[in-house]
Amino acid sequence: MALVLVRIHLALSSRLRDDTGQTSAEYALVLLGAASVALLVALWARDTDRIGKLLDTVVDSIVKLAK
Repeated sequence: MALVLVRIHLALSSRLRDDTGQTSAEYALVLLGAASVALLVALWARDTDRIGKLLDTVVDSIVKLAK
């Protein structure tokens, strides 16, 4: 009987200390944070003309270099 209890204890304690799912959860939190930042930037860019001006400047610089 004692051997059975020891085996059950060892099986449960090894499962409780298993960290394999933790990495997936950390990746999910990082992706959620990145998506939140991207959403905030997109909402900010929608209300301003700074992104358009930046792209115009980049394209104008490329055109000047190509000439």
